[in-house]
Amino acid sequence: MNAPVRPDDVAAALSRRGFLITLTAAGAAMGFAGAADAAGAAAGFEPTIWYSIGRDGIITVNVIRAELGQHVGTAIARIVADELEADWSKVRIKTVDSDAKWGLMVTGGSWSVWQSYPIYSQAGAAGRTVLIEEGAKLLGVAPGACVAGNGAIHAGKASVSYGDIVTRGNVARSFTPEQLARMPMKAAAERRLIGKPARARDIPGKTNGQGVYGLDATVPGMVYARPKLPPTRTDSTVVSIDDSAAKAVPGYLRSIALTDPSGTVPGWVVVLATSFVAADRATDLVKVVWNTGPAAKVSEADLQKRAAELIADPKAGGLAVEDPGVDAAFASAKSKVEATYTTATALHFQMEPVNALAFEKDGVFEIHTGNQWQSLVLPWLAKALGRPETSIVMKSYLLGGGFGRRLNGDYAVAAALAAKAAGKPVKLVFTRADDSLFDSPRSPSVQVVRMAFGEAGRVTAMEHTAAAGWPTLAMAPFFMPKGANGAAYDPFAINGADHWYTVGAQRVRAVNNDLANATFRPGWLRSVGPGWTNWALESFMDEAAHSVGADPLAFRLKLLDAAGRNAGSGPTATGGAHRQAAVLSKVAAKAGWGKPLPKNTGIGLATTFGQERAMPTWVACAARVRVDPTTGVVKVEKLDLVVDCGTVVNPDGALSQVQGASLWGMSLALFEGTAFQNGQVRDTNLGTYKPLRMADVPDLDIEFLPSTEPPVGLGEPATTVVGPAIGNAIFNAVGARVRDLPIRPAAVLKAMKT
Repeated sequence: MNAPVRPDDVAAALSRRGFLITLTAAGAAMGFAGAADAAGAAAGFEPTIWYSIGRDGIITVNVIRAELGQHVGTAIARIVADELEADWSKVRIKTVDSDAKWGLMVTGGSWSVWQSYPIYSQAGAAGRTVLIEEGAKLLGVAPGACVAGNGAIHAGKASVSYGDIVTRGNVARSFTPEQLARMPMKAAAERRLIGKPARARDIPGKTNGQGVYGLDATVPGMVYARPKLPPTRTDSTVVSIDDSAAKAVPGYLRSIALTDPSGTVPGWVVVLATSFVAADRATDLVKVVWNTGPAAKVSEADLQKRAAELIADPKAGGLAVEDPGVDAAFASAKSKVEATYTTATALHFQMEPVNALAFEKDGVFEIHTGNQWQSLVLPWLAKALGRPETSIVMKSYLLGGGFGRRLNGDYAVAAALAAKAAGKPVKLVFTRADDSLFDSPRSPSVQVVRMAFGEAGRVTAMEHTAAAGWPTLAMAPFFMPKGANGAAYDPFAINGADHWYTVGAQRVRAVNNDLANATFRPGWLRSVGPGWTNWALESFMDEAAHSVGADPLAFRLKLLDAAGRNAGSGPTATGGAHRQAAVLSKVAAKAGWGKPLPKNTGIGLATTFGQERAMPTWVACAARVRVDPTTGVVKVEKLDLVVDCGTVVNPDGALSQVQGASLWGMSLALFEGTAFQNGQVRDTNLGTYKPLRMADVPDLDIEFLPSTEPPVGLGEPATTVVGPAIGNAIFNAVGARVRDLPIRPAAVLKAMKT
């Protein structure tokens, strides 16, 4: 059986020699391999498992991150190339397949560059050290007389290329983890590629048709499949299958009820045919009877009601932050303010519907697909197939978008089970409606935020409780820490609420909406928890400021004093709240905060530290909106954003990430949202689920503050500031306070009247 055509098939296989070190700062096991031995060096130089240099001087960088439009490979390759002093034109990117040696393979949480930077920097420095030593020998000079630059070692007017060094020198080396950690890094002023314009290595293949996506994967003899999805995600079982009508479709083969020991795809049926067209048509004709449970009756209102009930129980959930004296501060407060905020169910709608090709070859089960978290899915596959993980490999492809949907690899499990049952390769493809129906949506949420004030409007306490479905509980419970009360909680459902404001005694409580988790599989959608927590937090900051007669900008800046735990610390949170205050002050000045505006026009502010306190990306947004007082329609005229993400590795990519994230945030704020009806989402295609349209895109002014601090994440943080900035701008324009996302015109009109 021939293997599918893939973009990296021609790349040489990496050596498996080496050792693993643990990257404790990122919470991920990452591997460094010793250099190839002298015999292996004839074919190339592998100072670590993260890249190799061929005798032709070509540098191949091994990337464990999924490429779904964010140019992550270019960013990571640039990190290596800069430390290595490589010729950028000779750098290539190889997206690797699953293997235990790579450690944690996940692309999400805006972690990729943040986690990869120290690893690939050390790897590049290690290679440069060896090349200088061997280049010096070939040039007949001392290593101290040599410098690396543009893919060669130079000593005065003499030089030798990296390709020649690999061919002629003895480049065999091995490094301990301690040696790698001590590798001398280039000073920021000496960087030649990081932070500088350079051609992205992956754009040509995406534009000329050479890039291979999961949908493109084929093997001889494969059959196609489409899923026949049950009425509910969690509690449906197949009673009977009637495929009599489907047999009239040319190419139809059979329908299979999947038996899944992993519990990933309960109640799923797959319909097999010789083409996807036939599978698609036949699926609509296959009749399946299922037994269903209580989830088949759940509505959006039920989910929100349950969340409110759980919040009302002070013992529910895990305490992400619990300072002493919260209750006492509220009891003795001179004044208090409280507000409730909600968000609707939101879908991913990535461009390429999920798909996977599965088959067994030479004792190994291969899954060819685009996925964001191979390390999570491999154990599911092993349990579903009843075989060890070592006999399963996930082959990586380009992803036509993901936005968190492909962190959940349920589609890979379904394809593998179908291939096992059919005894032949199966290519499972979802339609857009299938993909939406069994998306892993962002859960609806309910949040209650309150603040206590003492004398002269001084903030003495704050409490923030958020209830939503927990994706990490559903799919990766091992990622859940225990709170101050000993109860585990989903950090991705509460991140952002543990803010950098100094507010006296603080409590942050994360509550699992158990009804949500029983009804659907909550997912990680771009920015995850901060998509709702920052909506509540930054809307509330304006409301709290108004309650004590303070200017919202001045109110925030006073609280961003970097006192106590908000001072920040290294390696990536140096400067703490002072850096957040800096981006907020800058964006307010850019937007003209406080200056007169036309009637029914307002500017709103919001700020964030991004995803996690250990990886803060300081972002502030000023949204200028115009509200039609007769219709409630909100027109966003301009979004100003200021970002401090530490070192900017790839300027073009960074700008694109913030542009995309901010527009995504605007889309979720004003347009996107669905609702559960009878256990299923109401909207399964873009005819009724409306994202932001091009005609609604406002002017964007994005500025990055210069920094030499370590780089942090950029894919998601800007998503979270746009919604509250718009909500605050609406209030400043027409005095209407909206507390539900998405913001519909009817809600604006209603708020104007109250």
